[in-house]
Amino acid sequence: MNDRPREECGVFGVFGLRAAARLTYLGLHALQHRGQESSGMVVGDGTQWHRHVGMGLVDQVYDHDIVAGLPGDIAIGHNRYSTHGTSTLDNAQPVRLGEGSSSIALCHNGNLLNAEDVAPGWPPQTSDTRLLGHALDAVRRDDRWADGAAELLGRVAGAFSLLVVHRRALYAVRDPHGFRPLVLGRLNEGWVVASESCAFDLVGARVEREIQPGEMLCISDDRIESGRIGTATPNPCVFEWIYFSRPDSVVFGRSVGEVRVALGRELARESPADADCVVPVPDSGNFAATGFAREAGLPLVNGLIRNHYVGRTFIEPEQQTRDLKARIKYNVYAPDVRGRGIVLVDDSLVRGTTIRALAQMLRDAGARAIHLRISAPALRHECFFGVDIPDERLLIAVGRTEAEIARILGVESVGYLSLDGVVRAANPDGSVCHGCFSGRYPVATNVGLGREPSLGLTG
Repeated sequence: MNDRPREECGVFGVFGLRAAARLTYLGLHALQHRGQESSGMVVGDGTQWHRHVGMGLVDQVYDHDIVAGLPGDIAIGHNRYSTHGTSTLDNAQPVRLGEGSSSIALCHNGNLLNAEDVAPGWPPQTSDTRLLGHALDAVRRDDRWADGAAELLGRVAGAFSLLVVHRRALYAVRDPHGFRPLVLGRLNEGWVVASESCAFDLVGARVEREIQPGEMLCISDDRIESGRIGTATPNPCVFEWIYFSRPDSVVFGRSVGEVRVALGRELARESPADADCVVPVPDSGNFAATGFAREAGLPLVNGLIRNHYVGRTFIEPEQQTRDLKARIKYNVYAPDVRGRGIVLVDDSLVRGTTIRALAQMLRDAGARAIHLRISAPALRHECFFGVDIPDERLLIAVGRTEAEIARILGVESVGYLSLDGVVRAANPDGSVCHGCFSGRYPVATNVGLGREPSLGLTG
């Protein structure tokens, strides 16, 4: 639809478990929502490593024979959506460098601001993961390699939840600000690591704890060792709660579904509407709409039905049928909206093209009035930490009032949740990164990019 903030990436790792490739395949299935451009895994036993990558969804990249042909009890896997580096097979992750027991493989979720400085001399179109891989590959290969890697990672600016395999060890690392999630789990006598806890549910693992911001965890046969690569005030990405993570995950210590319901409640208190019912935009608005309906005392109805089997279509609509993409993905259940004033709830508003088409569809089905409510602040700025947001000039909220946006979308009113409301619902006792809403970032965003810094307090 090209009218949403785009997901970043998902990572999954296994240590000390037979059929590590099969477990990684299942874990990547659970994390498919975090990246749909390519998928890959590296599997081995510490001396021999095997890599398979491909373009497309998990089920398009692997089959039974491929997974069975990746032996070993250690694995890392990755689903990619590109935020740095082109979407090609060359940039699919994990990246592997070297051969045999001396090789290194890595994958990550996030966006590095100074990868070119950490690994100078490489072409600028190289993905930040490959640049980081070359830097780690240059660390001296001896028993002190982990110390050298930790020192290197301590100099990396930006967002990263990183998995690395070297010799017979799995390393899990988060940047000091903890922008992106990373969770440690236990499965029988082995260990698993994932971007989100929902991946553990599929493979039957239990959550042990989060990898802490600034932590470098080394999992080996003998022990688990925890070290530090840096210290900073944690600033988890608030969009992980609002949109990116699956609602059945626990992220940054909070149930994602519960946070979204709380966001909807805050939205109803801040921006009530004179309406008869609440309609979620499925599936993104389901939980926030539930919270709004409960707080407002309005019925929640299934006014929009989503087709879950829609992929990319070869049809490019003409200007006069520009809502065709929305109609392919959604349909209206007219009995629930005919003659009624509705609150249409979604979690974000980017360009507005999809909502404009949905509003017209609801009008055509007989909706008397439409009040759009968004369970996040107005999106006005780019993200430097792993979320691909369209050019600011394309964001509907930039330079427009809520009344002007309502006229463009063809609705009676538009209401956003305030930044204070988001913080109350998501992380009332801590800080969050909200730069895409406020333009204030927890770290300078010009590192290695030639941009001016934009610093601000969070939370």
